[in-house]
Amino acid sequence: MLGTVLDTAKSLVFPLPLLAAAHQQFLAGMIYIVWEKVLGVQIMNAANAEAYNPELLANQVCAKSKRLNKIGFIGLGAMGFGMATHLLKSNFFVQGYDVYKPTLSRFENAGGLTGNSPAEVSKDVDVLIVMVTNEVQAESVLYGADGAVSVLPPGSSIVLSSTVSPAFVSRLELRLQNENKGLKLIDAPVSGGVKRASEGTLTIMASGADEALEHAGSVLSALSEKLYVIKGGCGAGSGVKMVNQLLAGVHIASAAEAMAFGARLGLDTRILFDDIKNSEGTSWMFENRGPHMVDNDYTPLSALDIFVKDLGIVARECAFRKVPLHISTVALQLFLSGSASGWGRLDDSAVVKVYETLTGVKVEGKLAVINKTSALETLPSEWALDSLDDIRRLDNNLKTLVVLDDDPTGTQTVHDVDVLTEWNVESLVELLRSRPKCFFILTNSRALSSDKASALITDICQNLCTAAKSVGNNDYTVVLRGDSTLRGHFPEEPDAAVSVLGEMDAWIICPFFLQGGRFTIDDVHYVADSDRLIPAGDTEFAKDASFGYKSSNLREWVEEKTRGRIPAGSVSSVSIQLLRIGGPKAVCEHLCSLQKGSTCIVNAASDRDMAVFAAGMVQAELKGKRFLCRTAASFVSARMGIISKEPLLPKDLGISKGKSGGLIVVGSYVPKTTKQVEELKLQCNHNLRTIEVSVENLAMKAAKEREEEISHAAELADAYLRTCSDTLVMSSRELITGKTPNESLDINFKVSSGLVEIVRRIETTPRYILAKGGITSSDIATKALEAKRAKIVGQALAGVPLWQLGPESKYPGVPYIVFPGNVGDSKALAEVVQRWARPVRLSSTKELLADAERGGYAVGAFNVYNLEGVEAVIAAAEEQKSPAILQIHPGALKQGGVALVACCISAAEQATVPITVHFDHGSSKKELIEVLELGVDSIMVDGSHLPFKENISYTKYMSSLAHAKGMTVEAELGRLSGTEDDLTVQEYEAKLTDVNQAQEFIDATGIDALAVCIGNVHGKYPASGPKLRLDLLKNLYDLASKNEVFLVLHGASGLPKELVQDCIKLGVRKFNVNTEVRKAYMDVLKTPHTDLVHLIAAAKEAMKAVIANKMHLFGSAGTAI
Repeated sequence: MLGTVLDTAKSLVFPLPLLAAAHQQFLAGMIYIVWEKVLGVQIMNAANAEAYNPELLANQVCAKSKRLNKIGFIGLGAMGFGMATHLLKSNFFVQGYDVYKPTLSRFENAGGLTGNSPAEVSKDVDVLIVMVTNEVQAESVLYGADGAVSVLPPGSSIVLSSTVSPAFVSRLELRLQNENKGLKLIDAPVSGGVKRASEGTLTIMASGADEALEHAGSVLSALSEKLYVIKGGCGAGSGVKMVNQLLAGVHIASAAEAMAFGARLGLDTRILFDDIKNSEGTSWMFENRGPHMVDNDYTPLSALDIFVKDLGIVARECAFRKVPLHISTVALQLFLSGSASGWGRLDDSAVVKVYETLTGVKVEGKLAVINKTSALETLPSEWALDSLDDIRRLDNNLKTLVVLDDDPTGTQTVHDVDVLTEWNVESLVELLRSRPKCFFILTNSRALSSDKASALITDICQNLCTAAKSVGNNDYTVVLRGDSTLRGHFPEEPDAAVSVLGEMDAWIICPFFLQGGRFTIDDVHYVADSDRLIPAGDTEFAKDASFGYKSSNLREWVEEKTRGRIPAGSVSSVSIQLLRIGGPKAVCEHLCSLQKGSTCIVNAASDRDMAVFAAGMVQAELKGKRFLCRTAASFVSARMGIISKEPLLPKDLGISKGKSGGLIVVGSYVPKTTKQVEELKLQCNHNLRTIEVSVENLAMKAAKEREEEISHAAELADAYLRTCSDTLVMSSRELITGKTPNESLDINFKVSSGLVEIVRRIETTPRYILAKGGITSSDIATKALEAKRAKIVGQALAGVPLWQLGPESKYPGVPYIVFPGNVGDSKALAEVVQRWARPVRLSSTKELLADAERGGYAVGAFNVYNLEGVEAVIAAAEEQKSPAILQIHPGALKQGGVALVACCISAAEQATVPITVHFDHGSSKKELIEVLELGVDSIMVDGSHLPFKENISYTKYMSSLAHAKGMTVEAELGRLSGTEDDLTVQEYEAKLTDVNQAQEFIDATGIDALAVCIGNVHGKYPASGPKLRLDLLKNLYDLASKNEVFLVLHGASGLPKELVQDCIKLGVRKFNVNTEVRKAYMDVLKTPHTDLVHLIAAAKEAMKAVIANKMHLFGSAGTAI
């Protein structure tokens, strides 16, 4: 049979070195006689040797052993750390040493003591455990510089748990005897892996003198579930371990050869693995390492180089004893090939890469990436009825939904719901008394270690129970809102909740989230990328340093995350077919049929699927069933019966401009966020200031460098915000991770706390705050802004929650945008920032006049000549909350030039109320064309000095140019007498506006506003007072209204209050004001001042007083709220 396999491999040009060696061995020695006669291996003698029970010997040794107090431990690697910390939990006093300093810090945090050398941790110990990688390291820590042996107290024991050769152990025992200190050696290699090391359930193969074994027996017992005492003295234990490693290495290499050959045969490697696992060809190593190969996941649980070492020991021993070991020797060569290829630090299952590299096959058995459109089209039609209606009809009968959110992004599908960031009993009582349909408690547990997250959930649930009882509201359902890409503390958080709330009828697992492109179909969870659905286990989210996983099938994911406690076969499933064909009733029946304590996953591909499930679950709850839900955000809105609403804009919250920029804080590291940040900087570069904070300085450097980084960033951010620039504070994009999930969480904490401190030190109140990433947004809200309560008002973009912070926070009422790290396409972040950017102009001149028309008031256009005048208008407008127009006359332009126009434009952009810039009396075509290029909002085309037809021609031409640039155009028909800026029109030249000509003029020119002459004048009115033709004004307003043209009145200075109000009632929407403001300025100049600065301030105040008075007179004060 083996020959047939080799022939097939030969035809496929595929090497099977292990099978070939095995085939030769079968040919050469199909009976053990060959081994005995030819090789001299006395198998029968060994089999017939004196029998003994190694476990019984171990029990006898342990019974005689006395408990020891002080343990030294050298080698705190993956296995050693678990062993040492378990000894701490078993109440031993342990001092540890390792060359890797961060591990020493971890050990101190776990309660151990540490030393700076092997010698330092070996003084005064009863037992010294050595758990290093190889013989060279063992030699070094025992006899090298600062070695342990020289300081070990007489009579102490050394437990050597490293995998070394029996010969090394024998030599070491002899050397220790020659020390003449009564030092004892226990040869005690271990097996079982990292998890069992930390649990104290290792298998230990111990050998040595009886005295030595009895001395260290209590320590060996504490570390092991299976303790075997091997007869034969020191070295016998290592001999057993060597044979174990021979079998383990050969089985791993054989599994690699088999899986690679299966791939060459064109077999589905996942199916192949499952078939072999349930066949006679399986082995423990095949079942354990095979998934690594199929998943292409070589995260090192046991490094490939370990087997280079261990099979090397086997090879040396078999050479010494002259016993040919063909298969293990070939296996060693395969592991050597892997190490030489640079894979030595990968998991030992990476030996399969040797076959992949040689033959070009891929053993990885990925779930297929599927076309989203095609996949959704093949599903049954959705349930016809809107199940949200059913939920809303039961509103008064529903349990309160209490959502424990592991980061703030879970609020991304709801609106008008409260969020608590504290969970003391008093806060919960206050909220529960109002009988809310739902509320969120922000736990931010994803930023914590598993132990701390479990303790937190336990604490919250206990407080919730106490608060509910005190208000008589025990009708609530707890939802543990988690990440839609399956990251977070599962099953630790549900376990913690159940420990307080009691056993549930079922755990509900539902990660569907439409806005994020998360679908669950046929029990497989997918992440959408354009029109592709990628199995979640194949995305970057599954490679998360703290919460990584392999399984995309949710049943298998549950088994993986519970480490087999909940087998995939026991997990129930609500299929899309059941949802779409059976509806809520079928869901209810399915849930009611589950055994108590079940786990049930929910498939969903649309919001209606989610609504059907929620309605069915509500029916089951009304029948007395209790559920604990682990879901994404979509379930919450469906369970509440929420009707979604459009994303909110600043205007929806009554926000106009504000005196500062928006603050964007980015801490998320997922690749999607990095792409979004790049697009943000590309699209918003003109008004975006970027501060990149060094992750290395925050997380890896000393306190001084960290403080300098924080201080520098906070100072810059504060300055940028004050200048109205949107400010991006982002962590640098290099991803730094620790060696363990907890180390990675600690690095994340240091980065997040650094960002928190930066925001905390910013003194300027931002227009809005956007935090990117779950942990970042939680920490900014709770720690930097000190928010204890917030209202979810809606979304800033689909899947992007928008909060308003509570009154106790640092910035009460400021909009807080919680932008998840995994939501939206590459342009999504830029889209939100653009929507929320401080508008360059709040209104055009046409919009100002339209608002005035609707409100029945007029807007003042104030002539300005210098910076003091501009600031006076802006200050008055902001104080009076009034719109205003900065008006530039040709005479002012002649003196102030382009700089004056730029000053006006900049002031208008910075203002917090609607301000526009208008060029008045443009009687020169050349001048007007130049002005059009300067960026003003509106112009007055003044052809009033021309004959009627020429006025039309001139105005029409300039209107077409201005309208092409989106500018508002005002023109004058008729002519005012008087003087303005040295331009004088004599009374005999003045002319009233003709109503009949006005219609023709408007039709021909397409103007937006008409300056009328009804007896008004530029400058001062005569002593007899103004004589305005209000009857003419009424007729002109009737005409202008029909043509959607606004009326403008020049010469408003000196008009009595009653006359101004009459003009407003008759349709005047813009008054030009110049003379009185100029006079206020000139009067100040007549008063001596000791300093120019004082003069400027006095002039501004004088002009501002006149301007404010006019705003009240025109009725515009208070309209720009």
